[in-house]
Amino acid sequence: MSRLHHQQGGEPSQRMLRVAELIRHTMSELLVRSAAGDPILEGQVVTIPEVRMSPDLKLATIYIMPLGGKNIADVLAALDRHKKHLRGELAQRINLRFAPDIRFKADRSFDYGAKIDALFELPEVKRDLGAKQEEPE
Repeated sequence: MSRLHHQQGGEPSQRMLRVAELIRHTMSELLVRSAAGDPILEGQVVTIPEVRMSPDLKLATIYIMPLGGKNIADVLAALDRHKKHLRGELAQRINLRFAPDIRFKADRSFDYGAKIDALFELPEVKRDLGAKQEEPE
């Protein structure tokens, strides 16, 4: 598969996935060790479920979610304030030709999962699912 395919929105390459996972682990370690030194971040447990890399590996989008989903706007603002420092720490810890620019976004997959679970709990859906299970094969 050509590089052009990846740049047009195809599946990420193995290298993109490897670098994204390396950045996810490193950023998690930095947040655990309170590398930013921000009181908002020190008082929060922040998970990083996913990192997505651009095809040229120069931009990393880091999806975050504070434990319980509380204070997400404050956590995003604190991370944005310390973006330069965190990028420098990443550059020291990972071995890449260029340190990628980083941006932080809220991870909405937990909200999406809760919405799907709520749909499965609707009486109409339970009724339809129950009818399919009773049909002989």
